Amino acid sequence: MSFLRRRSAATPTGPDFDVLAMDPGDWPGDLGAGLLPAPDGTCQGVFLRYDLFGGRGPAMIIGNLPEGSPAREVAEGQPPFEVTQLLAALGNEEPVQVVDTEDSPVMHEDNLLIVRRIKLSEGRISCAQFDRSDGVLVTIASWDRPITDDLYRLLKPLPAEMFQQR
Repeated sequence: MSFLRRRSAATPTGPDFDVLAMDPGDWPGDLGAGLLPAPDGTCQGVFLRYDLFGGRGPAMIIGNLPEGSPAREVAEGQPPFEVTQLLAALGNEEPVQVVDTEDSPVMHEDNLLIVRRIKLSEGRISCAQFDRSDGVLVTIASWDRPITDDLYRLLKPLPAEMFQQR
């Protein structure tokens, strides 16, 4: 994912937090992963982009942003970073605004999540966010597919080795 490439020589070795996402084996398409590095080389976020087979383009981006990540800072009424990256990947340059938010409880394994469903001016985008107990913000942005409660059952920590430099 070109928008996540580091421009300097140093590259972070991986996140120091668990990445909660869908296992690549549970998705019927291609997976791209990227790290959002800080100038000091620490990891300020991990993003997973799930594409559909057949070159049909990105279907979903799941972001994991720890506390203090600059990507968490968006202006009032602006969509989350993951939504803007999904739109950029789709080549959609139309401005999108947050229209409304709604909190709803969802069970994830033995934990109760308070999920913020974000309604956007572009109706083909579904977006949901929740905070984890370790301070990581998880955002799911989906193109032309609703985010149902079934999706949360598929979310699990991915192995840290998946994000290490080789």
